[in-house]
Amino acid sequence: MSKSNHQEKFLELRARYPFFEYKDFSFSLSEKGLEIEFLFNLAEEVRFRPTLFIPRKSWFLPDKDILEFLPNIIFNIGMIEMVSYWKAACPPVISIKPGHLEPEQIDWWKKCYFNGLGEFFYLNSITTSQRDFVSLESPVKKNFNVQRIPVNRGIIVPVGGGKDSAVTLELLGSIPGTIPMILNPRGASLETIYVRGLNDTDYIEIRRTLDPKLLELNEKGFLNGHTPFSALLAFLTVLSAILSGKKFIALSNESSANETTIENTNINHQYSKTLEFETDFQEYISHFVTPDIEYFSFLRPLNELQIGYLFAGFPKYHGVFKSCNAGSKDNTWCGKCAKCLFTYIILSPFLSRAKLKEIFGKDLLDEMELLTVLDQLTGITTEKPFDCVGTMKEVNLALCEIIKQSGNGELPGLLNYYRSLPGYCQYREIDFHSALNQFDIHHHVPEDLYRKLKSALHD
Repeated sequence: MSKSNHQEKFLELRARYPFFEYKDFSFSLSEKGLEIEFLFNLAEEVRFRPTLFIPRKSWFLPDKDILEFLPNIIFNIGMIEMVSYWKAACPPVISIKPGHLEPEQIDWWKKCYFNGLGEFFYLNSITTSQRDFVSLESPVKKNFNVQRIPVNRGIIVPVGGGKDSAVTLELLGSIPGTIPMILNPRGASLETIYVRGLNDTDYIEIRRTLDPKLLELNEKGFLNGHTPFSALLAFLTVLSAILSGKKFIALSNESSANETTIENTNINHQYSKTLEFETDFQEYISHFVTPDIEYFSFLRPLNELQIGYLFAGFPKYHGVFKSCNAGSKDNTWCGKCAKCLFTYIILSPFLSRAKLKEIFGKDLLDEMELLTVLDQLTGITTEKPFDCVGTMKEVNLALCEIIKQSGNGELPGLLNYYRSLPGYCQYREIDFHSALNQFDIHHHVPEDLYRKLKSALHD
């Protein structure tokens, strides 16, 4: 992804739009479900009104059991939702009007914003610091107190339509009280739960609508770029847990997400999928929302190779999963991006070339126009792709294993190129199978679910 030099634009917009206001939020419960609207104000010149809607289904608790718990979590959802609108002009001050933030909350939000916008700042060549990029002001004294919430031991599993959430849903779906959650349902995410044997009444559906004025600003040349989408998803899962009375939220983020995108920096496309964010988020929810909900990633002990191995053993999902952002609207694999090539590579040691060609429509390892992407994935360049891909070591191990499995057979173009590189010998000597038996000890998975995960890998 190419960089742009927008430092001057950053400074000009901050001068023109000196403040951003989180003005208000509102919500209503009806027979249809929960409707939420946020009101943001860009320096009295542009007002944004993004919305959320959660249809009422059989899992929805009675209004009397949830009503008092909604203001706090909705207020916090607004805190993360607004960053998509703030970044258009990056005003130096954000004023929080619907509720009060304690100093430790302000510090938490500044860290979340700054690290979650690391890619945005990097690709726009914006020089700033966590201390100086914004000041959060909380002038009102209305506090949202931490509350005890009645929950059962049910599990919410967010499903995005990729291989990771399919693995989590397959392994946890048989546990009583497990329910998938889908934000803005699309082809692959819906087909994943249908393949699991569920129907339209068996999942939590959240519909998020952006204010079209944000897109208008983008077209006019305001600042644009990546925001911490998974952080928004995290707060939405807590809302879902409150609405459904579930205690556990099981994400599908692996240990590989902890690797930074740019070497020797903290810039990580997947920051809000890291263990650091997961830990910070659980602490924030426990201290400022409720101690009764546990947020963790079920796949955190695993690497991408292990997830690929598990997914290969669940063939019913092979024809429906999609991980390609470029093809998400059409529910296809574009076959041209880093996510497509990475997924192809990580599954190649475990699925036949014929099966992979059936899934992706062609042999991506024979597409020489992806050579630059391969260099990024393998670490030949110092910059990984800005996408949700695994570590450079995992990619190299997978490629070496594919070549080994090919024996003396003919290799596709990208593998021939890779075999000619000096670094090939370095990874060829590493035992591929030992990587399939490693478990990262740094995780927050409950012990009973951790045992279930290890058992699945060793069966």
